[in-house]
Amino acid sequence: MDRVRAWGSWRWSVPLVSGLLIVASFAASAALGAEMPGDVLMVAAAVVAGWGIVVKAARALMARVVGIDLLVSVAAIGALIIGEYWEAAAVTFLFAVGHALENATLSRTRSALAELVAVAPEVAVVLRDGHQVEVPAASVATGETVLVKNGAKVPVDGVVIDGTGALDEASITGESIPVEKTTGDQVFAGTVSMGGFLQVRATGVGADTTLARIIHRVEEAQDAKARTAAFMDRFSAWYTPAIIVLSLVLGLATGDVVLALTLLVIGCPGALVISIPVAIVAGIGRGAKDGILIKGGEFLETSARVDAVALDKTGTLTEGRPYLTDVVSLDEVWSRADVLGWAARAEAGSEHPLARPIVDAARAEGLDVAGLPEATEPVPGKGIVATLDGRRVAVGNLALQEDEGVPYAAAAGVVDGIAAAGRTPMVVAVDGRLAGVVAVADRVRPDAARMVADLHAAGVRRVVMLTGDTRRVAEAVAAQVGVDEVHAGLLPEDKLEVVRDLQARGHVVAMVGDGVNDAPALATADIGVAMGAAGTGVAIETADIALMKDDLSKLPRAVSLARRTVSVMRQNIAVALVTVGALLAGVLLGGVTMAIGMLVHEMSVLVVIGNAMRLLRRRGAPRDGGSATGRAPDRLDVRDKDRQRA
Repeated sequence: MDRVRAWGSWRWSVPLVSGLLIVASFAASAALGAEMPGDVLMVAAAVVAGWGIVVKAARALMARVVGIDLLVSVAAIGALIIGEYWEAAAVTFLFAVGHALENATLSRTRSALAELVAVAPEVAVVLRDGHQVEVPAASVATGETVLVKNGAKVPVDGVVIDGTGALDEASITGESIPVEKTTGDQVFAGTVSMGGFLQVRATGVGADTTLARIIHRVEEAQDAKARTAAFMDRFSAWYTPAIIVLSLVLGLATGDVVLALTLLVIGCPGALVISIPVAIVAGIGRGAKDGILIKGGEFLETSARVDAVALDKTGTLTEGRPYLTDVVSLDEVWSRADVLGWAARAEAGSEHPLARPIVDAARAEGLDVAGLPEATEPVPGKGIVATLDGRRVAVGNLALQEDEGVPYAAAAGVVDGIAAAGRTPMVVAVDGRLAGVVAVADRVRPDAARMVADLHAAGVRRVVMLTGDTRRVAEAVAAQVGVDEVHAGLLPEDKLEVVRDLQARGHVVAMVGDGVNDAPALATADIGVAMGAAGTGVAIETADIALMKDDLSKLPRAVSLARRTVSVMRQNIAVALVTVGALLAGVLLGGVTMAIGMLVHEMSVLVVIGNAMRLLRRRGAPRDGGSATGRAPDRLDVRDKDRQRA
């Protein structure tokens, strides 16, 4: 019984039985020299292949939907009534074959989702009361210790609390190079241990894991309709009834029932209907395999029109981890170590991101920076003033020193030279006396320049850098990476205005940021992009595009994938329309029969499907470094708001 059910549910069972009956019909007619046995078998073939089509058409009519199944059903039943048994069998058989091929192809294009589901772990080894216990992965409780051995799948999201190992994170980030993990590192469910032994404290289990969120997002995205797909649905809703009316009018006008029925078959917009969904599913599936989550077809289409990309500097173009670069003494009373020591002790009471690299560098050089200042006074946009051992220490930009009444002329040249090199200088003064200058810098990502070039090659006309840093520092970074516009000294609300300004100039804007300070700009942009979203549930759920790995090369790849997908959609629509137009002309001019028309129609469906399948092949980001529009990027330095701390 189970085998019978399995056979009945197999997508090829109906076309196979119908095809065998057609072959048997021709054989019987030839062997017996009579038409009756062959006609019976041919009618049986039409019934086997057409029964499901008629049922679907009836259900659609009950829901007030006139679709392709109705066209084929009317044509097949009409052909049987007028004795065109071969035409009826051929039409239903070919349509059944086409339907099976469509299902097989959509299953193939959804392979990314199937692969993600396949990597979801089913069991976990948990440490309970000192014993290793194997339990279903979904039953692990948050906070429990999970053991990950060589070759095993990580069953939960968590943090390594002991051990070392290497994990293949391809299912999450799209990169197959194993990542070394040690104490304090984050791990994700579905990744695979390539060696070592890890003890992991579970922080996300079941539906709360990154893998589960990715599966949910890809599933929703592949089912979401693009604007073009929604338009095609509306078009088909009018087109199909129009073909029925046209066939009826033609039949009544000419008295040729076969011609009218042939027109019904020829007018099937099957390739047109499937042209958009198959491309969207394939494009989103390809992106998921590469660690690029696209929220849905609408955002895929919008991404294809992006011609301006706004990038936050810190953490996107740069590594987001500043380090100490310079310590300059400007008074013989103070040595280099003294200047660094005063700056580090003052910054120990600061929460500014630039404070940490100064403190860490002082500790690394063996300076005593223990304890906190007796008093700390942050000066927004300028620096910090602290009381140390009864002495007033000011660390910040020249504006702060001017407020403190410090003669800073000797520091101006040093500050200008450091800033011109792309580093952030901070002047140190003790009790109103100039002591020296310290400077920090954020390393530019080694692949930032390549990413900007690839964006231009993908057709992006303007790449814009947004930063709260000073103009000189921003310009130095911009010179290294090759962006087209520099907006410096920005507050979060200023970034929003820059995005609006780009949109007002006619650009379709993608904004890349961390989702916190950049939240207003991300929300306003046509496409919001979150980088390094693995493990960040909010980013995966809210971003229009989520790049699972903190990898700049994925950004131009996402834009290129969107453009390729939309291009395939347009090609598919053209193929479908040209095929239908040519067939309609062939019917009206004569020479195209019902069977030939359905054969050509199904061939066009296969062409559309095969074209969409090309999206499943992985391609690298563009590498020619030139602008796809043929325009050399020009540099435009835009407003400088030195409000932020230098």
